[in-house]
Amino acid sequence: MKIDLLITNCAVLPVPGGNTLIDRGFVAVGSSNILQAGPMAECPPAGTGTVLDGQGQLAMPGLINGHCHAPMTLFRGMADDLDLHTWLQAHIFPAEARQVNPEMAYWCSKLAAAEMLLSGTTMVADGYFLEDEVARACAETGIRCLAAQAVIDFPAPGAEDPQHNIEVAARFLARWQGRHPLVTPAVFAHAPYTCANDTLRRAKEITRPHGALLFIHAAETREENRQIAEPLAPTPIGHLAALGILDHDTVCVHCVWAEDRDLDLLAANGAAVVTCPQSNAKLASGRAPLAAMLQRGLRVALGTDSAASNTSLDLFREMDFAAKLHKVSPGDPTALPAHDLLAMATWKGADALGLDAGHGTLTPGAPADLILIDLQEPHLQPFHSPNLLVYGQAGACINTVIVNGQLVVRNRRLLTIDLRETCEQVRKIAAG
Repeated sequence: MKIDLLITNCAVLPVPGGNTLIDRGFVAVGSSNILQAGPMAECPPAGTGTVLDGQGQLAMPGLINGHCHAPMTLFRGMADDLDLHTWLQAHIFPAEARQVNPEMAYWCSKLAAAEMLLSGTTMVADGYFLEDEVARACAETGIRCLAAQAVIDFPAPGAEDPQHNIEVAARFLARWQGRHPLVTPAVFAHAPYTCANDTLRRAKEITRPHGALLFIHAAETREENRQIAEPLAPTPIGHLAALGILDHDTVCVHCVWAEDRDLDLLAANGAAVVTCPQSNAKLASGRAPLAAMLQRGLRVALGTDSAASNTSLDLFREMDFAAKLHKVSPGDPTALPAHDLLAMATWKGADALGLDAGHGTLTPGAPADLILIDLQEPHLQPFHSPNLLVYGQAGACINTVIVNGQLVVRNRRLLTIDLRETCEQVRKIAAG
C-alpha cells in the first residue's frame, strides 16, 4: 500500500463509542482514505509519505454536524432570549430579507466552515438559500458538505418568485451532482408550515432520481401543527407521513414534540432524525424524546443548528449539553452516556445522513476525515477515558484536521483560507 500521510505515536480512537482506545498507535492515510490504524508495533514504513508525530495527541474521526444554516453566522447574537415564532417573524425573516445575497452567503459560510473545522467538525449537513455559495465556500475552506438548497413558499433569495422554488432546487441538484469530492447536493424543505402540501410532495419527487436526501424541520414547537395550512393528520410527523414523503432518504430535524405514534411512523418508514438540543433549549422549544427515539432504533444525528439560534458551532459543546440535558429529565445520570454521544457525532450520525459504511470511523477504506486533539491541555488531564472528550471542552484543543486526506488545519491554524480576511468581510457585511 502507498502511504501518503502517516501519523505516529498518538492515542487512537478508531470507532468512537466503542471499547477500543489505542494508547500509542498510528494512522496511515493513502490518497483520500484510511489505509490502516493500530498500535505502533504494527506501524508500516512511511516510504515517501509525509509523517506527522502525534505525541501527546489523540487521533479520532472528525465530527459530523447533522444540521446547520451556515450563512446565518451573520446573525450570531443578533436576537437572543426569544421564542422561535418571535425570533423568526420579528427578527430573522426581516434580517434575511435585507441582508441575504450571494456575497453574504459565501463569506458567512466560509466563517462557519472555519469555525467548525477549528473545533473538530469535518462534515456538515447544511440547508439554506443560495446554497451554491454555501457549497463553494465549504469546498474552498476544506470541509465536507451535504449542501441542501432551501425550498419555502415565500419570496426568498435566489427564488424571488416562490412558484419557481422547486425548479431552483432541481437545478441545484443537477449542478452539484458529482461536481466536487467534498460536496453532496440535497434539498431542504423549510417546514410543513412554510411549505404547502404540493410543494413538499414536489420537493421530495425531485430528490428521488438523484438518490438525494430531503431535510425538513418538523415538530419543533408545540404549536406547529396549528400553523400548517392544510394538515392531513393531527401531528406534523403524521402530516408528512400522509404526504408520502417519509422514507430512508428523509431527515426530520428537531422532532422536539414528536409523540410516540410519530416515532413509530418515523421508524416504520425508515426516516432519520437530527436533534439540536442547544438551539431547542435557547429558543425554549423543548427537549426531544431522544431516549425513545434510540429505543426504537431510529437513526439519529446531532446538529448545532445555526449560530443565530445556538451561538456556537462547536459540536463537542453540543455533545456535552446533550448528555447533561437528557440526564436531568428523567433524573437518571446513566441516561444517554458519553459513549453514545461520541457515536452519534461520528459514525451513527453518518448513518443517519445516509453515508456509506465506514464514514465517521478510522477503519480501512473509510474517508480520511480525522482530527488530532491535544491531550496536554490542563482541562484534559488526566485522560482516564474518551468520556472526557464529551465533558472536557475538547473542541478548544484541536491541533490538526484532515479532510479527504488533505491537511486543512495544522498547529491550530487553518491552512486553506485567509481567516482574517473572512472575518473582516463578515464584519463589513454585518455593518451594512
